Amino acid sequence: MQKDIFQRIEEAASPDFSDILSKSFELFKKVWEQALYHVLITMAMVFPLIILMYVPLLIMMNMYGGFDSYGYQSVNDYYGNNIEPSVLWIIIYSIGLFVGIFIIQALAFGLTAHFFRVCKKADTGLPVDTGSYFIFLKGENLKKVLLLSIATFLISLVAVALCYLPIIYVLVPLNLFVVIFAFNEELSVSEIIKASFKLGNKYWLLVFGLLIIASIIAQVGILLCFIGMFFTAYFVHIPVYYFYKDSVGFEDEIEEINF
Repeated sequence: MQKDIFQRIEEAASPDFSDILSKSFELFKKVWEQALYHVLITMAMVFPLIILMYVPLLIMMNMYGGFDSYGYQSVNDYYGNNIEPSVLWIIIYSIGLFVGIFIIQALAFGLTAHFFRVCKKADTGLPVDTGSYFIFLKGENLKKVLLLSIATFLISLVAVALCYLPIIYVLVPLNLFVVIFAFNEELSVSEIIKASFKLGNKYWLLVFGLLIIASIIAQVGILLCFIGMFFTAYFVHIPVYYFYKDSVGFEDEIEEINF
């Protein structure tokens, strides 16, 4: 009889910190190329959205008291016009900005979930598919990704509103959203959130330490004229994969993952 995610969390073994890091380096040697592809695909999708988000802001700055390309005051100021941006314009732009942020977060969320699948295939010796990067950005999965992105934003917002200290606590369960979703598609959004907090609470210090160390290692690419960041950025997800595998584990260790 298969156990649900909550039973597996209850019975989860305590992973070894150093063993997870050691295995993460070994796995990175196998998946660094796929990690690079995921970074480039993410950038290719996100960069146009960032431009769309900032262009209206630059236009507004130029229209309402900004400066032209020659460094002179804008025409509005030169002629003494005291024009202020309308409240409606600000509201529309703010809504558009938040929508853009959610879309960017959802894209990154979906691609990261796919990378976890790549990690399992490489770890178990199965052939790694070179496509299907957007498998989690389709159909019912897309709906869950969007809802999880909204939940991440709202939880973070509440944590920040409570004098920032709670953000350190929620950092761990928020980083478990993706890996639990990647290997438990059948769960509802609320179940994914509950499972993430349950697992995060049980091993908070261990996961927090892994995230800090992995984040530092992922920044090593900056030393290589920044370009190296493209190769090392996704390293931060590999210790999370091994933490999940060594604690909760998979229902069927030998079953091949179908993308």
